[in-house]
Amino acid sequence: MSENHLSALRLKHAELETQLETEEARPFPDDDLIHRIKKQKLQIKDAMAQELTSA
Repeated sequence: MSENHLSALRLKHAELETQLETEEARPFPDDDLIHRIKKQKLQIKDAMAQELTSA
C-alpha cells in the first residue's frame, strides 16, 4: 500500500470518529449504529497497523 492509501485510511478513521461522537451525543443514540461504527474504526485501525508494520 502507498502513503496515499494510509492517508485515506486515516481520513476515513477520523470521519468515523466524528460520526461516532455525533451519534453518542444524541438524546437516544442508536446502539447498533455505534457498534457498526466502532467495528469499522477497528478494521481501519488494524489495516493501518498492518501497513505500518509491513513498510
